[in-house]
Amino acid sequence: MEYRVALIGIMVENPDAVELLNKILHDYGSYIIGRMGIPYHKRNVNIISIAVDAPQNIISALSGKLGMLDGVTSKTVYSNITAEE
Repeated sequence: MEYRVALIGIMVENPDAVELLNKILHDYGSYIIGRMGIPYHKRNVNIISIAVDAPQNIISALSGKLGMLDGVTSKTVYSNITAEE
């Protein structure tokens, strides 16, 4: 299976979505390389970046599930680096 490295950018505007968001991230934890969260209190938004190394379909599923949460937006950037695992 071909793995890719990607970065998922997440904007959380609804604090009530955080618990479910964290559950989803926990479910995909084996693919997550690292996570950085920045609470931006001035604009009432949380900014999260997730670096992943996973098959394309897993990355798309994760980003899609996050983006379906109320008050959460996610976008994914893929590297051109691939590896067979």
